[in-house]
Amino acid sequence: MDTQLGPFTVDLVGPDTFASVKKLLEYIPARLRNRYGFAVLGLLAWITFFDRNDAWTTFKNKRELGRMHDQKEWYASEIERTKEQLHELSSDKELLEKFARERYLMKRDNEDIFVLVPEQR
Repeated sequence: MDTQLGPFTVDLVGPDTFASVKKLLEYIPARLRNRYGFAVLGLLAWITFFDRNDAWTTFKNKRELGRMHDQKEWYASEIERTKEQLHELSSDKELLEKFARERYLMKRDNEDIFVLVPEQR
């Protein structure tokens, strides 16, 4: 079947077309040349690249899960530290007063508070 494209003639299906396909098939292992091997190969390609949970998405999700486990450990340690501080504050009145003065700038009626802020350059 020849097609005329201007001054050029293109041979769409010729003896060289099938020879080049046979040459390509030689590079494919024999087990993958039949329809079952092709179907398995196609399925693996679909799962790896085009599925909703493809390889890249799975990699990103595992990386995010690792970060979340690290955050969980950090938050657990922060909760423990806060519980210890709460226990100390609830057991010691002087420490509670110091905490209130430093953190929330609370004062007694006969006191004045001066807050010193360092200059920013």
